[in-house]
Amino acid sequence: MLQLQSAFGVIALLAIAWAFGENRRAVSPKQTAIGLVVTILTAIVLIKLPFVTRAFGAINDAVGAIAAASRAGTSFVFGYLGGGALPFDLKAPGADFILAFQALPVVLIMSALTTLLFYWRVLPPVVRGMAWLLERTLGVGGAVGLSTAANIFLGMVEAPLFIRPYLAQLTRSELFLVMTGGMAGIAGTVLVLYATLLAPLIPDAAAHFVIASVLGAPAAILVSLIMVPETSDKRTGGALEDPDMHVSSTMDAIVKGTTAGLELLLNIVAMLIVLVALVHLVNAILGLLPDLGGAAISLQRLLGYAMAPVCWLMGLPWPQAITAGSLMGTKTVLNELIAYVDLSKLGPDALDPRSRLIMLYAMCGFANFGSLGIMIGGLGTMAPERRDDINSLGLKSIVSGTLTTCLIGAIVGMLS
Repeated sequence: MLQLQSAFGVIALLAIAWAFGENRRAVSPKQTAIGLVVTILTAIVLIKLPFVTRAFGAINDAVGAIAAASRAGTSFVFGYLGGGALPFDLKAPGADFILAFQALPVVLIMSALTTLLFYWRVLPPVVRGMAWLLERTLGVGGAVGLSTAANIFLGMVEAPLFIRPYLAQLTRSELFLVMTGGMAGIAGTVLVLYATLLAPLIPDAAAHFVIASVLGAPAAILVSLIMVPETSDKRTGGALEDPDMHVSSTMDAIVKGTTAGLELLLNIVAMLIVLVALVHLVNAILGLLPDLGGAAISLQRLLGYAMAPVCWLMGLPWPQAITAGSLMGTKTVLNELIAYVDLSKLGPDALDPRSRLIMLYAMCGFANFGSLGIMIGGLGTMAPERRDDINSLGLKSIVSGTLTTCLIGAIVGMLS
């Protein structure tokens, strides 16, 4: 029954996307059907086929090796604060884990590795292959296909750098597709971090995050073309060049990748401190109101009620939907890292293993208000002549990104 519930949720979420869209009559039923079939078939191939599962198991081992390497560095620099041997007996299990010194520094390693792989020309051919596949199967232009494929590995600002010369030429629908792709995915620099957080709860968490990133490409195209359908015959593409990384050597790539990672790491730490503090202040204000249902009113509870129906549509039992809704609300208003941290702290009775897996996929995206500011600033700088379009599509991209990840969660629910 829960799988049928997820199947109903797939249709319902697409209907919600259509309701939030513009120019609804221009939506192509054929393209929508092809997009849905491609997304579901991709999910089946990635999740159900044994040899693919084994391949992603190897990826999981590689991610584990990266996490172990990061732990080696942090324990050398920070000692037991960074995961080294404790100089005292541990009184409470888990009390030795310090987020800032043990989990977050993996961002530095991934940033340096990503820059290296681009300099060595390892990642660009992979991205180009994905762009070709998206163009042939879903009919999108080569430029937006390349940007959407790059979102599998890169963030919402880094991926459009691949097509920076084409941004001014994109149609409104193509521009929205680029924005949705950014909101519906996560960067490789934080994938290992999230996998590290959820590894104790979800088997092969890293493999599932990689699968979620890959599924985000066709799902983002599907949802964006429903919300802002293409009305022009134009498809932006052509001879696309690899982005200039401004790197002159392997050591230069390591240095510049580490420097960029440090900036990202500091931003993550600062945003976490501020956002958690602001949520605490909001809850303190809400706590002045009379209790509701025998408990104090909090932002998490309010968001939980608002997002619970969406979580039910993904295939979660209703008693667990409010808890899951709170996670989705936290992810949307704050960011996905805080939501994943909250998920990692939930007891076994809050969400069953299937629900945890669905929520891993549903929260795997950058669709939040902080990311919107980053995207508008980045795209507006790269294509100043398109600022009006970018600003007008901003809030809609949060909706499309959220619906995309929820759609992936519902598809995973169908297959679980």
